[in-house]
Amino acid sequence: MPTSAYLDDASHSKQLYERALSVMPGGNSRHTVVMNPYPVYVVSGQGCRVTDVEGEERIDFVNNYTSLIRGHADPAATEAVAAVIRRGTAFSLPTETDIRLAELLVDRIPCIDQIRFCNSGSEAVLLALRAARAATGRAKIAKFEGCYHGIYDYAQASDSSRPANWGDLERPATTLETSMSPRVGEDVITMPYNRPDVCRALIEENAEDLAAVLIDPLPAALGLLSPAEGFLGFLREITERHGVLLVADEVLSFRVDYTGACHQHGVEPDLVALGKIIGGGFPVGAVAGRTKVMEVFDHRIGEKVHHGGTYNGNPVTMVAGYEVMRQMTEDEYGRLNANGDSLREKLHMMLEARGLPHQVNGRGSLFSILLTDDPAADFRDVSASRGANPQLVNLVHEMLARGILLGSRGLFGALSTPMEQEDLDAFVVALDESLEALGVS
Repeated sequence: MPTSAYLDDASHSKQLYERALSVMPGGNSRHTVVMNPYPVYVVSGQGCRVTDVEGEERIDFVNNYTSLIRGHADPAATEAVAAVIRRGTAFSLPTETDIRLAELLVDRIPCIDQIRFCNSGSEAVLLALRAARAATGRAKIAKFEGCYHGIYDYAQASDSSRPANWGDLERPATTLETSMSPRVGEDVITMPYNRPDVCRALIEENAEDLAAVLIDPLPAALGLLSPAEGFLGFLREITERHGVLLVADEVLSFRVDYTGACHQHGVEPDLVALGKIIGGGFPVGAVAGRTKVMEVFDHRIGEKVHHGGTYNGNPVTMVAGYEVMRQMTEDEYGRLNANGDSLREKLHMMLEARGLPHQVNGRGSLFSILLTDDPAADFRDVSASRGANPQLVNLVHEMLARGILLGSRGLFGALSTPMEQEDLDAFVVALDESLEALGVS
């Protein structure tokens, strides 16, 4: 049954959006919820389904942009949070709650000895880069063209790269938003993803001033392109040789494996930025690494990086994160990732039957589709394929009308543990019908 009551002139979603416009620029506090003509407003979520303010239910394949690995209102996390709230939500003294979550994560992730909590993935990346500067005594950061790492200037540089401004592939331009200081460009080296020869030349040219290479091992902004065979190992070897720290942004990609994405590739970074799933549905971030690097935060030996934060290690987030991560055992990851494999295969078969050129990317519980059969290696390849089907801008509405919540930014999604095969099948059918309705061929 079609579900599009939110588009009615008298819909509650439209009324809420009009109220929002009067008190928030653009009517929102995060651009990821932008949708034309206005977003669908949600009232509740349970398991893998959300219900909007019109009373219509949809299967959620966004999961708050991958952060809800156990879906909405996980019973164990909800019960733990309810108990904490009754005792107090925040204190100016520490509690045991962050120690428990820290112990769980340190025990699980082979490349880290210590961890420090903050409140978002953006903060986690910011802290990792500051730690790298403090540990090395160098200022410059290298990152990959088009990759999103949060809103810290040095991490967000080159997120705005486009054909008109990105320069030559052998020396990509470091593009900046108008809100950034132009001096940021002097300290950020932009490299093309999966191009080791170009990366080698740029790293060696800047090695004496380079504090860190920042890498997402499964970047959503690049359509979940996997690193080419040996690419992460190459980055590990060349950074070690030049005394540069390898910083892994696993804020999103940590969900693909019990021990994280880099470990799945046999690579141990010096620092890891975490977020999303480790907060159990609440705001969270963390920076983690070996003791010799993490000691830059240690007040007992000099505190090279000062790090306060009113809500760091907040007990509500910490207990929710602990309950979610405790339940995500190796067996549970295996079951969830098998569903991911199943969905990617079903999508491939459907797109092949339609005769559409395509690549189904992703690992674990993440998936993304590029409607091209040209091999994609980097951001420029992905940009070209995305521009080939402008009608996909309306895909989110077609999917909503068929009972599926998909992000407004294209063919990208994440599974949650409450999903069953019937939910995956519903997604494939809805996408097939939506592509037909949009005339994608």
